[in-house]
Amino acid sequence: MHILDAISKYAMLAALSAGLTSAVQAADYTAKSPANRVALVELYSSEGCNSCPPADAWLARIGAKISPDKVVPLALHVDYWDGLGWKDRFGDHKFTLRQQELAAYANSKVVYTPEVFAGGRELRSWSTASAVDAAIQNITAQASPADITIKLSSKESRSYDLSASVKLRGDSKQSHNAYVAVYQNKLVSEVAAGENGGVTLHHEYVVRRWLGPFALKDGAAQIQEKIILDSIGADVRADQFGVVMFVQNATSGEVLQVARLAVDH
Repeated sequence: MHILDAISKYAMLAALSAGLTSAVQAADYTAKSPANRVALVELYSSEGCNSCPPADAWLARIGAKISPDKVVPLALHVDYWDGLGWKDRFGDHKFTLRQQELAAYANSKVVYTPEVFAGGRELRSWSTASAVDAAIQNITAQASPADITIKLSSKESRSYDLSASVKLRGDSKQSHNAYVAVYQNKLVSEVAAGENGGVTLHHEYVVRRWLGPFALKDGAAQIQEKIILDSIGADVRADQFGVVMFVQNATSGEVLQVARLAVDH
């Protein structure tokens, strides 16, 4: 074979291979909220709190046991434990502020870990199965007050275009906000100090990126964002993350509807 023919053939094969790689990497993922209202369960936790591991395990169980058309769990790690012996690598002051905001809707200034909210309302009895079932059933028995759609498009590894929308089903004179959370599963931490010193902790549904609030206009909002996993964390695996979108009444704090898109390659 002539050397020029060989080079040309190699170049053609390389181009074909690159095209196939791009085709494999290109992917679209979509999720929509159901006809019923879904319960957003928010756990406020910290690796520095020795009361939190049982709550972390509880959140993982309900996420695995209950379908996302009924419950969407999120673990938000606060930062007010960070100065007490162990800095939580997932802690974020944004989550401390959100916890304080949710408490303020109930005219409370007290926040603590572990603390659970369902639909924007505190669920003190989260460790009691019957109480949790009743709270979830109360929410999911209602018709959905809003429609949410989430779409992720990927044309290259670890980079996604997010297109998310929310539309209220009825007219409302009150203000509403939309939020987006990128979460990660199957996280493991070897805690070397603090109340959990020497303990290996396992986490699910940990929020790694928080977007919002996005104010609804005429009862609707459209969100376009770039989700680059490397900018969130080098440890964020493409088969262990997902996106959650929810809409909240800005006056009452009630979370009206939520949808979850789990990415699984």
